[in-house]
Amino acid sequence: MTEPKVILIGPPGAGKSTVGALLAYQLGVSFTDTDTDIEATAGKPVSDIFIEDGEQAFRALERDAVEKALRSADGVLAVGGGAVLDEGTQRRLTGRPVVYLETGFAEAAKRTGLSQARPLLIGTNPRATLKALLDARLPIYQRLAWITVSTDDQEPGQIAAEIASQLDRQP
Repeated sequence: MTEPKVILIGPPGAGKSTVGALLAYQLGVSFTDTDTDIEATAGKPVSDIFIEDGEQAFRALERDAVEKALRSADGVLAVGGGAVLDEGTQRRLTGRPVVYLETGFAEAAKRTGLSQARPLLIGTNPRATLKALLDARLPIYQRLAWITVSTDDQEPGQIAAEIASQLDRQP
């Protein structure tokens, strides 16, 4: 059975896609992003899925994409920030090489731009929504993490290098 070498988790704006691609390049392995897989399956962007089909439909697509990627990805795998909310996904990630890209509220707000490209942040108070989202997910990210890397005030290349360095030190 094929298995990812590294699984990246973290909130919106943590850099999972950007850092994941750089890390995969550094390690000489493939890169898989479940959000990209979802968009390919649905034939439309994630934001359109949320708007047109609803969050529940998106989460079902996400659950399937993560399950499939965990069976087929053999390099670096980035999963959407909310994928960890699904209990089945939590079980599937437990005991695997999960790296939590830790991002503080101020940095996440800056990176996401609180834009409509982030469908869960659409609403009357996107800053409050982001704060609540981070607070709710933090214990899950921390529990699943094999390695935690702070992304605040770091460039994607630095973050990828830090992950690669920590992977080298794992038994």
